[in-house]
Amino acid sequence: MNLRENIRLALSSLLANKMRALLTMLGIIIGIGAVIGIVTVGDSLTYAFTSTMADMGVGNIIVGLQQKENELTQITPVTYSMATPTADDLMTTEMLDQLQETYPEQMLAYSVTEAVGSGQARDGRQYANLSISGVNPGYVDANDFELLTGRFINESDLERGRNVIVVTDRVAENCNTTPDELLGKQLRVTLQDGNVQNFTVIGVYEYEASTMTAMMGGVSASDQDTTTGAYIPVTTAKKLTGGEDGFEMATVVVREGVDSAIFASTVHTFLNVFYQNNPDFQCMVISMDSMISLMGDMMGTISLAVAVVAGISLIVGGIGVMNIMLVSITERTREIGTRKALGAPNSAIRIQFIVEAVIICIIGGILGIVTGVVMGAVGASLLGYPAVPSVTAIILAVTFSAIIGIFFGYYPANKAAKLDPIEALRYE
Repeated sequence: MNLRENIRLALSSLLANKMRALLTMLGIIIGIGAVIGIVTVGDSLTYAFTSTMADMGVGNIIVGLQQKENELTQITPVTYSMATPTADDLMTTEMLDQLQETYPEQMLAYSVTEAVGSGQARDGRQYANLSISGVNPGYVDANDFELLTGRFINESDLERGRNVIVVTDRVAENCNTTPDELLGKQLRVTLQDGNVQNFTVIGVYEYEASTMTAMMGGVSASDQDTTTGAYIPVTTAKKLTGGEDGFEMATVVVREGVDSAIFASTVHTFLNVFYQNNPDFQCMVISMDSMISLMGDMMGTISLAVAVVAGISLIVGGIGVMNIMLVSITERTREIGTRKALGAPNSAIRIQFIVEAVIICIIGGILGIVTGVVMGAVGASLLGYPAVPSVTAIILAVTFSAIIGIFFGYYPANKAAKLDPIEALRYE
């Protein structure tokens, strides 16, 4: 009997007992569906987080202050004393300028920011909510910033501490004007502390909700109330906040083609020269490339671990297949005896029942794939992530289904093959 005939017999047997076959497949369907669903949600999470981090600049290097460990900071395993950076501890623009002058072929620019806080720009009854940050010209390079009209903050704005501002096109819409018409106008902005400042609009950029904003449920209830980013010179921001002349964090922008992970080590060594005599702080450096890779590996490991746990149900499904095959052999004992009496070898009987077990598992696997893809898509959409079905998981699921069929179908098939034809024909 050839393979095609065995498949036909297997399908005929399944169609003759549809409900029993479906219940047998249920463990396989649930197991594979759970694995694919979990992997899909995990991959979607990984994609969303890595996309968000990539928006911050794949080749960027984050530089920040890190407290040194000494007897004063680590008193006991329970008590930890955190020092507050003073003006002498902060990174200065002079340090960062020296870094760029020393490594001009590796470093394109650096970006520093000073958070001013929320504010509201008003034009009569019209208003726009702003989240104001002080930045330097390097912010454009660090964040792939594109303007619709006008220009961005430049060195002259920083040196003179000008009251200039770059806003989104949403501000123009809220003020019933166009980006070009808004350019050059004075915006009266009320800061969160009640301070009122007049800023000249020098640039307008297109508002785009970030990946993280979309993941968290999108923008606010109305376009009018949406808070958008606005940028002023960092020196102007320092005057408004009363902040010290220095920064706890900076972003180093690496030139295209330069390995940011290798250059990060160079940046770390260079900047820590300035902190050799500092008793409390030193510089820490993080490459965005390595961070994205680490995040991807971590999310992949979590997804794999959960999928393995879910995959245990496949073993339960396989036991169900073995059980139903034993029942099927018992019901078809006389048929087996007749075939053996007519000269069918043990191998033909064995292959017949193994094929039937594999067919059950493959059909269950296909139904499980459909279930898993749907579950993964629904789960990802409920969490606000883009659904990313795993092709690898789907291929492995089908392969694993066939393996389960062979593994758990072999014992019943071998038992059928070893039946004595005389005893099988006498079976009632």
